Amino acid sequence: MTTRRTFLGTGAALGATAFVGAPTARASVGTASAPVPERDARAAVNQIDTDMQRHYDLLRASVARHLGPVIVVNNDAKGGEYFLVDRGSTVERLHPVGQVFELAKSVAHTPLGIYSVVASYLSPKVPPVGNADRIDPHDLEQVAHIGPSSTAWIDPLRKFAATLETARQNLPGANMPRALEDAGRSILDGGLDFITDAVASRSFDMQGFQDFSSAVYGHIQTTMYWASKAQIEGVHALLKRWRAQLGEQAWSELYVLIFELWTTAALNQNAVIIKPCMDQKRADSHLINQMIAQFPSDPVGTALDNLARIVQDNIAAEMVFSTAPDVATALAGEEDLLAQEILKQLKDCPFHTAAKK
Repeated sequence: MTTRRTFLGTGAALGATAFVGAPTARASVGTASAPVPERDARAAVNQIDTDMQRHYDLLRASVARHLGPVIVVNNDAKGGEYFLVDRGSTVERLHPVGQVFELAKSVAHTPLGIYSVVASYLSPKVPPVGNADRIDPHDLEQVAHIGPSSTAWIDPLRKFAATLETARQNLPGANMPRALEDAGRSILDGGLDFITDAVASRSFDMQGFQDFSSAVYGHIQTTMYWASKAQIEGVHALLKRWRAQLGEQAWSELYVLIFELWTTAALNQNAVIIKPCMDQKRADSHLINQMIAQFPSDPVGTALDNLARIVQDNIAAEMVFSTAPDVATALAGEEDLLAQEILKQLKDCPFHTAAKK
């Protein structure tokens, strides 16, 4: 009968001794092993994790090829690029949201466009504006890194004004809802007036910009209404079609992975629309918001790679930590396995205690 001792005494032992640089011939029974350098001994121990990672990656690649159904969403400027994926392959790819969404968001970005040109030239000191208590002084210093002594903002602001003027002239031909067209005209007029005054006086300040942005905020709310309406209608129509295409059983097992920038990670509009349409028993665990710095060049490949890790960790958690449900939950979720232990030890850490005071 093969025992652990006899098994390790053959091939496994030979592999280990070969790794650490010892002679490949098996040592005689009763002969003590020659000591190895600490570096090599530690390398032998660390090889466990190296081999684990290799096998883990192979498993992840294999699982990724079998995933489905999955909806992948690139939360882009067009309201979201949607991919339906099954068994690791893309079934369909499209932008379901109508162009009114883009038009509404574009005109609403007029104040943000002006801000982006002039922000570096603000005064780095928080002025006595109504929301001064909400402005972080250090953040302002870093944004206003050039300061008001330079007028290099004038030329790019004039060029942006030309873009706004061209858009204003073409609003009637864009075939937008009348209320959206009127709101857009008011926003553009307000932006052009601010730019005209700033260029003529060769100066601007935070208060003046806030006066302009506050005056057009009601019209921006109108653009938000129309953008939201277009997105809801477009996404709902697509989800209804895909649900019928997949069937109720497959739809109940659906995973959704949404790529989103940090600025929209807390309450992403696509997630808000999609989640109520999923099987509510699985929605919390099967809808995954993936925060990114920039949209991936291969959304499906990146999504499946991430989702495969999540799916295989769900099973690993219950197999590796079957008697420790809290730790299993951590492995299957977003919590680092060491987080709780680190928190315990930090309670008595002098540096941590001093930092909290």
